[in-house]
Amino acid sequence: MWIPTEHEKYGVAIASFRGTVPYGLSLEIGDTVQILEKCDGWYRGFALKNPNIKGIFPSSYVHLKNAFVKNKGQFEMVIPTEDSVITEMTSTLRDWGAMWKQLYVRNEGDLFHRLRHIMNEILDLRRQVLVGHLTHDRMKDVKRHITARLDWGNEQLGLDLVPRKEYAMVDPEDISITELYRLMEHRHRKKDTPVQASSHHLFVQMKSLMCSNLGEELEVIFSLFDSKENRPISERFFLRLNRNGLPKAPDKPERHCSLFVDLGSSELRKDIYITVHIIRIGRMGAGEKKNACSVQYRRPFGCAVLSIADLLTGETKDDLVLKVYMCNTESEWYQIHENIIKKLNARYNLTGSNAGLAVSLQLLHGDIEQIRRECASVFSHGLSITRKLGFSDIIMPGEMRNDLYITIERGEFEKGGKSVARNVEVTMLIVESSGQTLKDFISFGSGEPPASEYHSFVLYHSNSPRWAELLKLPVPVDKFRGAHVRFEFRHCSTKEKGEKKLFGFSFIPLMQEDGRTLPDGTHELIVHKCEENTNFQDTARYLKLPFSKGIVHGNNPQATKTTKESFWITSFLCSTKLTQNGDMLDLLKWRAHPDKITGCLSKLKDIDGSEIVKFLQDTLDTLFGILDENSQKYGSKVFDSLVHIINLLQDSKFHHFKPVMDTYIESHFAGALAYRDLIKVLKWYVDRVTEAERQEHIQEVLKAQEYIFKYIVQSRRLFSLATGGQKEDEFRCCIQELLLSVRFFLSQESKGPGALSQSQAVFLSSFPAVYSELLKLFDVREVANLVQDTLGSLPTVLHVDETLQAVKLQCIGKTVESQLYSNPDSRYILLPVVLHHLHMHLQEQKNLMTCARILSNVFCLIKKNSSEKSVLEEIDVIVASLLDILLRTILEITSRPQPSGPAAQLQFQDVTGEFVACLLSLLRQMTDRHYQQLLDSFNTKEELRDFLLQILTVFRILIRPETFPKDWTVMRLVANNVIITTVLYLSDALRKNFLNENFDYKIWDSYFYLAVIFINQLCLQLEMFTPSKKKKVLEKYGDMRVTMGCEIFSMWQNLGEHKLHFIPALIGPFLEVTLIPQPDLRNVMIPIFHDMMDWEQRRSGNFKQVEAKLIDKLDSLMSDGKGDETYRELFNSIIPLFGPYPSLLKKIERETWRESGVSLIATVTRLMERLLDYRDCMKTGEVDSRKIGCTVSLLNFYKTELNKEEMYIRYIHKLYDLHLKAQNFTEAAYTLLLYDELLEWSDRPLREFLSYPVQTEGQRKEQLHLAIIQNFDRGKCWENGIILCRKIAEQYESYYDYRNLSKMRMMEASLYDKIMDQQRLEPEFFRVGFYGKKFPFFLRNKEFVCRGHDYERLEAFQQRMLTEFPHAIAMQHANQPDETIFQAEAQYLQIYAVTPIPESQEVLQREGVPDNIKSFYKVNHIWKFRYDRPFHKGPKDKENEFKSLWVERTSLFLVQSLPGISRWFEVDKREVVEMTPLENAIEVLENKNQQLKTLIGQCQTRQMLNINPLTMCLNGVVDAAVNGGVSRYQEAFFVKDYILSHPEDGEKIARLRELMLEQAQILEFGLAVHEKFVPHDMRPLHKKLVDQFFVMKSSLGIQDFSACTQASPVHFPNGSPRVCRNSAPASMSPDGTRVIPRRSPLSYPAVNRYSSSSLSSQASAEVSNITGQSESSDEVFNMQPSPSTSSLSSTHSASPNVTSSAPSSARASPLLSDKHKHSRENSCLSPRERPCSAIYPIPVESSQRLMFNHTGDGALPRSDPHLSAPEKAVNPTPSSWSLDSGKEAKSVSDRGRLLSPPVPPRPTQTASPARHTTSASPSPAGRSPMKGPGQSFTPSPVEYHSPGLLSNSPVLSGSCSSGISSLSRCSTSETSGFESQVNEAPAPASGSGYGGPEEPVRKDSKTPPPYSVYERTLRRPVPLPHSLSIPVTPEPPALPPKPLAARSGHLENGTRRTDPGQRPRPLPRPLPRPLPRKVSQL
Repeated sequence: MWIPTEHEKYGVAIASFRGTVPYGLSLEIGDTVQILEKCDGWYRGFALKNPNIKGIFPSSYVHLKNAFVKNKGQFEMVIPTEDSVITEMTSTLRDWGAMWKQLYVRNEGDLFHRLRHIMNEILDLRRQVLVGHLTHDRMKDVKRHITARLDWGNEQLGLDLVPRKEYAMVDPEDISITELYRLMEHRHRKKDTPVQASSHHLFVQMKSLMCSNLGEELEVIFSLFDSKENRPISERFFLRLNRNGLPKAPDKPERHCSLFVDLGSSELRKDIYITVHIIRIGRMGAGEKKNACSVQYRRPFGCAVLSIADLLTGETKDDLVLKVYMCNTESEWYQIHENIIKKLNARYNLTGSNAGLAVSLQLLHGDIEQIRRECASVFSHGLSITRKLGFSDIIMPGEMRNDLYITIERGEFEKGGKSVARNVEVTMLIVESSGQTLKDFISFGSGEPPASEYHSFVLYHSNSPRWAELLKLPVPVDKFRGAHVRFEFRHCSTKEKGEKKLFGFSFIPLMQEDGRTLPDGTHELIVHKCEENTNFQDTARYLKLPFSKGIVHGNNPQATKTTKESFWITSFLCSTKLTQNGDMLDLLKWRAHPDKITGCLSKLKDIDGSEIVKFLQDTLDTLFGILDENSQKYGSKVFDSLVHIINLLQDSKFHHFKPVMDTYIESHFAGALAYRDLIKVLKWYVDRVTEAERQEHIQEVLKAQEYIFKYIVQSRRLFSLATGGQKEDEFRCCIQELLLSVRFFLSQESKGPGALSQSQAVFLSSFPAVYSELLKLFDVREVANLVQDTLGSLPTVLHVDETLQAVKLQCIGKTVESQLYSNPDSRYILLPVVLHHLHMHLQEQKNLMTCARILSNVFCLIKKNSSEKSVLEEIDVIVASLLDILLRTILEITSRPQPSGPAAQLQFQDVTGEFVACLLSLLRQMTDRHYQQLLDSFNTKEELRDFLLQILTVFRILIRPETFPKDWTVMRLVANNVIITTVLYLSDALRKNFLNENFDYKIWDSYFYLAVIFINQLCLQLEMFTPSKKKKVLEKYGDMRVTMGCEIFSMWQNLGEHKLHFIPALIGPFLEVTLIPQPDLRNVMIPIFHDMMDWEQRRSGNFKQVEAKLIDKLDSLMSDGKGDETYRELFNSIIPLFGPYPSLLKKIERETWRESGVSLIATVTRLMERLLDYRDCMKTGEVDSRKIGCTVSLLNFYKTELNKEEMYIRYIHKLYDLHLKAQNFTEAAYTLLLYDELLEWSDRPLREFLSYPVQTEGQRKEQLHLAIIQNFDRGKCWENGIILCRKIAEQYESYYDYRNLSKMRMMEASLYDKIMDQQRLEPEFFRVGFYGKKFPFFLRNKEFVCRGHDYERLEAFQQRMLTEFPHAIAMQHANQPDETIFQAEAQYLQIYAVTPIPESQEVLQREGVPDNIKSFYKVNHIWKFRYDRPFHKGPKDKENEFKSLWVERTSLFLVQSLPGISRWFEVDKREVVEMTPLENAIEVLENKNQQLKTLIGQCQTRQMLNINPLTMCLNGVVDAAVNGGVSRYQEAFFVKDYILSHPEDGEKIARLRELMLEQAQILEFGLAVHEKFVPHDMRPLHKKLVDQFFVMKSSLGIQDFSACTQASPVHFPNGSPRVCRNSAPASMSPDGTRVIPRRSPLSYPAVNRYSSSSLSSQASAEVSNITGQSESSDEVFNMQPSPSTSSLSSTHSASPNVTSSAPSSARASPLLSDKHKHSRENSCLSPRERPCSAIYPIPVESSQRLMFNHTGDGALPRSDPHLSAPEKAVNPTPSSWSLDSGKEAKSVSDRGRLLSPPVPPRPTQTASPARHTTSASPSPAGRSPMKGPGQSFTPSPVEYHSPGLLSNSPVLSGSCSSGISSLSRCSTSETSGFESQVNEAPAPASGSGYGGPEEPVRKDSKTPPPYSVYERTLRRPVPLPHSLSIPVTPEPPALPPKPLAARSGHLENGTRRTDPGQRPRPLPRPLPRPLPRKVSQL
């Protein structure tokens, strides 16, 4: 049975539990659980991280912890009773844990590792706290470390600032808001501005001296030197080094580590140096022999310096090597460091190139105790302390020092009868009065223990030695009197004995006879001569002698003898016990000299402060002793002296002596009668204030009043104790009179900042300190009344003196902070005075910082005592006095512009924050009664209205994000709680006073606006919080958004008909509220929209306003990241909302306007679908197709369904930006075109919009045109750019803007050049199906065709799509998916490549159009795409699968053509056609023939850098190893069975046969070309191909090709045959007419058989003829071929400059162009094969072939320099076949003109190979079944005629069946192969153009617009035919019109312009598609 637990309430999981049992609760280690019930070793409860899931778990898996239960029962809350720091650590580490892992995911490695380190530290500290063995101080220290690390981590992770008090978190409910604000601000400020340390310390560690010539022990002396004042500022750090340069005592760190302490901030500057002096211990001369002398001397060695500025960067200098300079001139040793500092070190040598002093230095900051804690490692090993010289900046009481510093300066000595100067050594000793030497009181430095003697270093041969060695003598005070210092002078011999001979001495007493110590300064001592063996045991003998030259006695003969030799020392005393001041001694010994008392008291002010504080207690005893002795005489003097000493303690240097004085007053002061004299003198001074002219002394007195009152009070207490409380009334009376004088003095008004106002300010600043003293003697109420009266006497004039006003306020502030004010009784008395002054200052907006601080303190006290009844009365007083002015102050402050400086800005924030906290504190303290009284206190509705508007405005300010720092969530939540509580009170006032006839729109609007921004605050969006944080907030405050939402709903319902005032203004704000993902809030708010629609319907009959506002706002809000899928469903679903309100849809369906309402809901829902998709797509960083597709979907929706033009344009530009980012320049241009189409060429002004300035409509359109052209250019879509260039040029021309017109024409020309010169890649196209419900709405269950990127193939595209949709599954088949896939909760992608079907075949079918141009039309403006799927129908023949190989051809039609505004468009419809095996075979052959032609052409024109593609293609056809080649087709379709069973396929079989024969001829020519270019190493493969080809021909039944007659020799006048684009060669009969032989369908024109062995040599000769190649010619590819159809000659063609008499070959071959460039060299490898019939004419059977001439299309641009003029201006013929009228062709004239021969008819060509094609039946040669007779062509009259030659050109056209004529840029004529006789003289063939170099070129041929093929009609226009005959026309060809006059071939609105000379009227613009993309409308 489950029993509720009593004590087991809280625990931590110590093992993971999977929860596999029924009702089991899964737990992880460390989860905290709250236990509800228990049963037989099991607990039931929940994990605190997820309290909604309850379950059972074993009790053994949980460690129980003590906890306190709050609200026992169903909603009980468990709070662990552990230390709050532990609780915080635990919860914080849990939160950090999850975020820490995310840091790793986001690749923030640095923070990841730092945080891990901090977390480990916190865990270690947590263990220490949990163990509980720490001392109180250590525990405090650990907690400080923990909180510091917690705060650091929270700050780094962007978490909230935690308010703490004494390291524990505080509950905001337990303290006042002002105190909470201060705690937050303190932590924030601590975080922002580190406190500058006032004291600094330098750590020095000596490591070694690196020097090559050591060998002697050394002494190293460190000190700090001030180069500005040229004096040392620290004691010395002294250490000894051994002979190797290492410290002598390495085991004792204090010997080689020191800390220079107590450096002030002023001493951290560049001119402070670390100086290092090095002394060697050894022989006199460094180079002396070792046995020369056994005595050791101290001798100078070297010096090093380092500026302390190098350490100010804060870095530790671990291995610093200082340069050591040696002193060459010993006389300068005393100033060597100064010279090095002054850069005068050139005179010194370095000790060695690698020599130096290795040290480690570190600058530490802060109090020495703090340093001990933080750098424990430095202190733990031991180090010596090196003090500053003298006292530190702050002298601490109790500090005991008695140090005498003596500097051995210099000496002046006589030679002493020697020829050279002496080597003087000074020995110093301290001698007692008894003659005994004091042991161990001479300190060389901090690293060395004190010694009894000191020996100076020796300067070689110097009678004026200068040492400058500083020594410290720490002699005890009791040894000072009678002691003296003796200096003995010895000459050190350099001889072998090394004797030290005494020759003199000096001495100086440490204390004078009057008790004063040796004065500071330099002393010149007398050097007394003495014998070498003088005994100094009897000190009395020489102490009688004079010691200093300053006090030489004239009658002393011994003294006068010795005055020539002198010795100088400098002394400096640093003692807390001894004085050098005589006046101080006189004062302390006042009883010995009563007559000097007055003088001594007067001199006290001149004595140094450090001397006074040293003897503070003695001095005070002296003063009060004098006062007791004779108060009448000395009272005033003693008072002044006391004031001087009190004010001395105000100095920062002696500030720490205040406690000494306090201790003296409490424990040592004994002046029981002093109070009377002190009160009397003080009153005398106060009374004189108003009269005295000079008030400095009076101000000094007033400044000292705190301690004067302390003495008065203590004196009175001592008197009362002694007398039993006598004279109490008299004392009270004295105090009253004194304060009366004060009140009078304070009440005086001074005009301006005079002396009186300064005195008042001084009094007020120190007066509050008196309160606590008065409380020791008087009752609280009495003191409060006294203070109230005193403060009440202050003048209320504010404009008098700013300084005085500030001091008054500070006095009020100190009063509030005083102990007196904390008492409720006194507080009630003082509060009115405080509030009065605050009100006065706030009204004037002065001293706001101080006012804010005072108010904060007031509210802190009120909160602490909030349970008391008196507090409610205080709140009444504060509300009445300050609420209004507080609101006004906040409004005033926040309306000011924020200051710019960081310090000023911080102060501004502080002031605002303090006042806000005060207001919130006041409002939180107010009860129902207070609110009621407040609202009732307004006399009129106007006053109430102003108040409500004011407070609502202030609340809006409080909600602003900038009011508090972003991590102050705790403060924001408290503020929001107060605001919502207050708003609930104010709502009643609104309803009662401002509805119905009193309705006030402004106040209601302000209310709703506040409510909306309240709900939308970031700090209230609980969904963004961690679970633990969310739980805490809900437990403490609930969800305040829901509360406010209910309040909005309630207030809205109360409005009634006034709701109309807020429609549509409130739609946006309310919509914003409903987008918050809080179900309860949404349920409350959504019904308001129904209400709005209803009221708008009543008013207007529709709700268009509501709809427009709703849609506009939805877009901006959802783009900002608001709203979710649930919201969309809620809007459109039938889920009930709350209470009586059904779903929005159901509610609307009950209305009369339900149709429009439901329509609106549907529209809004669809818009939300798209907006949500758009937002989700935009979250990713890279631009992918989803983003673009989603934007297109949204753009379409705004245009077609909502007709929102502005939104439509905005999304056009968003899409444009996406395209630019993705470098989809063509799509970007098409996108911008959408906006361009909305504009006209007009002068209508347009406003500033997006990035466009204010401009006219025409200017914006021009700007857009230029941007679009630029993008078309970058996207290599130059044809489209040309259209726009012409459009804009037309505008420039109409405005006569020729400058811009010129630029535009040049731009247009550059685009033409780019078309011809630059390479373009043809993209692949892919069909993509998106299936499944998990795709976004705009993709779901739809299929698209996508234009791939450059070089992107199917695999790459598929991978890209799977990357964009990582959860999608790729389908492995191309079949249409079934319904289960459509409805699946998954994502399926179906991708395969499709082939584009160009809309217009016209350009593609024209012969002579360069591939550069054709490549554009193949892949642009494509609506239709094709995909073929092969399958077998019926039984499959294993031997020959072609018999049953059908093809399912799927055609896809798009909604828009590609390319367009997107790289992909949706498929609009699909058509499926099945192709029979025969049709499939025909198409395969057509495609293969086309591929062969292309490759051969590329090889000939040398577009192929590598011949391999041609080799592979030829090999694949000739040696078809896989499928058996064309022989399989013969087996399948040419057999009798098939022909009989498929009689309807007769024409198709004939077509197939024809293609096979055509392929054979292409192969033959291809092999010839291949033989020419094949590399040597591939010759064997070529030979194999030739052999295989003959086998293939024989299998086809081809026996021979017909031989052509050999042409007569032809002379080339210019040395080489020229290339002719439109040549019309013909094989002629002797009479000049053409002979057309009839042949059977399967016969080829006969050729002479030749063996495979001879083919290669023959082919080589043929190709050489084809290309006209010679070793000397550069025009290899510009020459007209002249191949042979007879047996190929084994000889190569002759040199082009030689006229051959041999018969020239006359077999036709293709024309080649040197400028032929294809956009992709490897187009043969493209996965899609272009249908041959779509580009090239289908060859006819040979029985119908006739001789014909071919002409290039005259409409094409001509730029080849080798063309003659007629070739550049050829009229297009209306037919692709030209026939004469059935007569024989005739010779026309002597000029060589020829009529066109009869041409066989051409079979009908269909658009799609899927449909059946029927061959034209054979017809008579005289009539074409398609077109009428052709025109003849007139050659140029300037063509060159060679004299003596009458025959036609030997250049003949190729055979139609070969199919190779299409490979060149210009087509060649197709001829049957027959022999013809050639005339003797060469008459140039029509159009052959073999003129000389001087041949003129005609330039009147214009290029027609290249974009006529873009236009679409309902019936596609018939492609322009190929002109295959040369028309004879005497007239020059018609020129195309100018582009601006008329656009030839340009279609407008689906019609072709027929008259190029006439400009048609513009037709009305048709209704655009959802996304208009007609390029014609550009």
